[in-house]
Amino acid sequence: MKNSRRAGIIAASTAIFALSLSACGASSTTAEPSTDSSSQGAEDFTPVTIKNIYGETKIEEAPERVATISWVNADVLLSLDTVPVGMDADTYGMNENNSTTWKDAALEGLDASIGSENAPVQYKVGDDIDYTGIAASKPDVIFAPYSGLAKEQYEKLQKIAPVVGPIEPSYLTSWEQVTEAAGQMLGKEEEADALIEDIESKLAKVGEENPVLKDTTFIAADLSAPETAYVYSEGDTRPRFLNALGMTQADYVQKNAAKDTFYFTVSPEKVNEWDSDIVFSSAVAGNTMEDIIKGQPLYGQIPAAKNDAVALPGTDEATLAISSASPLSIEWALENVVPGIVKAAENAAAAK
Repeated sequence: MKNSRRAGIIAASTAIFALSLSACGASSTTAEPSTDSSSQGAEDFTPVTIKNIYGETKIEEAPERVATISWVNADVLLSLDTVPVGMDADTYGMNENNSTTWKDAALEGLDASIGSENAPVQYKVGDDIDYTGIAASKPDVIFAPYSGLAKEQYEKLQKIAPVVGPIEPSYLTSWEQVTEAAGQMLGKEEEADALIEDIESKLAKVGEENPVLKDTTFIAADLSAPETAYVYSEGDTRPRFLNALGMTQADYVQKNAAKDTFYFTVSPEKVNEWDSDIVFSSAVAGNTMEDIIKGQPLYGQIPAAKNDAVALPGTDEATLAISSASPLSIEWALENVVPGIVKAAENAAAAK
């Protein structure tokens, strides 16, 4: 079965959807596209060339109308005080606005709340790119460095406007790389560098304030499905985030990681091999570890589960904040997700 584009996006959020979801398109909003008034003046802009996996894109002038594909890219523009002319509707972890708490806050701060006159158009997310919606918003540039664009999609989008394509394949571009590319495209390289430094320092500060983390090993996983567990490996956003807090990925992951992919599957009979202090795992929203074990008793054999050291985000939005990390979502996660990770580490330390 061919996965839809929406399934590909959600694959970066939770692997269970990556294998099983065949999605229908989501409705786009009727909001009029907004223009970006925050990029620097054309007279001050130095043309830049941004490389991607399919080639390179030269930006000759500071764009005023930027369309984004995939949620992280919109978040990054907003974090640089730039409102996209259009962006993908959030279809995982979303609120009533087909958006997220952090995105709504940024839009409000830029006087572009969803439903308002200045709001960006929200493109449909379905089996393919919303070419019609993107073309109708008349972008100067299409920004998609964090995405799973296939070459044929990239080439089709180029007929609409220059495309800043995926820097790494299959949603593996880091939020830092996206931020750097956005800074180059907008002529805001200094602002982008400062933003990266600020977020990285806030992540490091958590480790400094919680020294237990530096002595903690982790496995990032998904326990949504009783029949199959998933472990996220090098290149995925979840391990990157936990590493940034000062923790160390368990040796088990490197020994079992599949080549050229960001996750691998584990049968429930083998989760007892997860030699790690904590497990940070997505799951069905609202489920506790007790619920998960009721659905699959073998998950109770996870060593961290025996020490009450499995950290569950709790909601799809919280899962999204880490799995599709951006400067905006990371700040939200530091307050709403990280305390549970610290608690799991403390429980693991107490059990040693």
